[in-house]
Amino acid sequence: MPAIDRASAPVADARGVVALIGFQKMGNLGLGYLSAVLRRAGWDVRVIDIEQPPEAIVRAVADARPLLVGFSLIFQYYIRRYDDLMFSLRRAGVDAHFTMGGHYPSLSPEQTLKAAPDLDSVVRFEGEETLLALVETLRDGGDWRALDGLVYRTPDGVQANPPRHLVHDLDALPFPDRDFAPTEILGRQGMPILASRGCARTCSFCSIHTFYRTAPGKVVRLRKTHEVVREMAELYETRGVTVFLFQDDDFPMFGPKWRAWAHDLVDRLIESGLSRKVIFKLNCRADAVDAHLLSRMRDAGLYLVYMGLESGDEDGLVTLNKEITVEQNLAAVRMLKDLGIRFEYGFMLLDPSSTFRSVRANLAFLREIVGDGCSPATFCKMLPYDGTPIKATLEAAGRLKGDVCTPDYDFLDPRLDAFYADLARIVEVTGWVHGPRALTMQLSWAHLEVAVVRRLFPALPDTDAYEATLKALTARSNAELFQIVEALADLHEHGVGRAPDPAALRDLCDATLAAVIRERDAFVARNQAVLLEALEAAA
Repeated sequence: MPAIDRASAPVADARGVVALIGFQKMGNLGLGYLSAVLRRAGWDVRVIDIEQPPEAIVRAVADARPLLVGFSLIFQYYIRRYDDLMFSLRRAGVDAHFTMGGHYPSLSPEQTLKAAPDLDSVVRFEGEETLLALVETLRDGGDWRALDGLVYRTPDGVQANPPRHLVHDLDALPFPDRDFAPTEILGRQGMPILASRGCARTCSFCSIHTFYRTAPGKVVRLRKTHEVVREMAELYETRGVTVFLFQDDDFPMFGPKWRAWAHDLVDRLIESGLSRKVIFKLNCRADAVDAHLLSRMRDAGLYLVYMGLESGDEDGLVTLNKEITVEQNLAAVRMLKDLGIRFEYGFMLLDPSSTFRSVRANLAFLREIVGDGCSPATFCKMLPYDGTPIKATLEAAGRLKGDVCTPDYDFLDPRLDAFYADLARIVEVTGWVHGPRALTMQLSWAHLEVAVVRRLFPALPDTDAYEATLKALTARSNAELFQIVEALADLHEHGVGRAPDPAALRDLCDATLAAVIRERDAFVARNQAVLLEALEAAA
């Protein structure tokens, strides 16, 4: 098929349509803000979920005949999937301008253009102003290559124009569009929301702070509390949203200034009456957990805190540049338990500095925080994604391997490579930790439902008994998972014992999952009339 000269495409072909393609599961507020800015300027925006069948996406885009197709790349290991889709779109005769945004394209634009030859440009960093300028320039037949914030190919290589400043006043943006279905939790509607952008921390494994520090402008910006509450009220009144999922990289609670902001948010939630009608979840670091603030937030609707604990080993925390101690992590968990606030966490059992000693230290840490079954055990291996300081460190040391879709590294102790390979295989075969049907995910969802029941439904007489059963099942699952890790560590470090039988573990995992589902369904069935009555009253 001959190449299409899109740079000189006639202006008459423009129809005022822009297609935006990206992940919509759990809500993509990045696309939502882009869409809202474009629609406010009069553009017809079609938001398309990348997880639809490729042929359906091609048909939707071809039928829309857009001036531009924007691709939102959240996970860098999906770049080949996006490349295949672009090829199919071109083959179907779509001659729109193709651009892409996200952390990976922003931080590795040259590699992105190489991996996706059908791309015309990359929009770097926060894209609201750049994307609007790009579509308006394309519509008017202007020179889009002169726009700040873009990267594109030239006969001499790749040209990176000066980046635009980060959006200074977040409240100048319209509320984001939400072209996706809400998360449903026992009939209650949940939606993502943002109170801030940026992250002041410098964790070595994370590209978020690199993203915000590479572009000019203030790294962390907070919205006005009354605007956050106004958006929550609008979603509550127009869409019946009662569960809010704050997606801030680090919810503003650390330090006197941010704590004052958070206290003001609580005051406004109370004044608006929303504190009696909605609940919310947030992400923060362990060193931001403050008893007085969180007790007020709990009373105003806070039901869940996610913390990136990442390691239970001091050396691991140094490698990850968390700038926090194991004791601070433990103290935060204890505080949340004392306050009766549910917590979830991110955790890296293995990182580039790992030893068998650190693996056992991490196991001891996990046993201490979730051995009681308050939350399911979860862990992963740290991976060196583009734009992270730790990737550069591994590359300089000659330890980096894999490619953009499968970045990896060798451990300093080769026995750990064999240990992790066995652990990954067993966890994958059993379906314990990862995937939507994994036991850990199902347990997390059941615990989440209990938290929602306690906050958004009338008191149910058997909630305590059901939660006790759920915690017992979770504690048993956690103990089995810890034993698997311990047995494999003994085998690979000392040659003691034997590898667990994956088939037997699969049966155990299936039996535990069946018990969780059985107990959950029985609890819902017993209380179905009360739950439905509460939902009808709310509607």
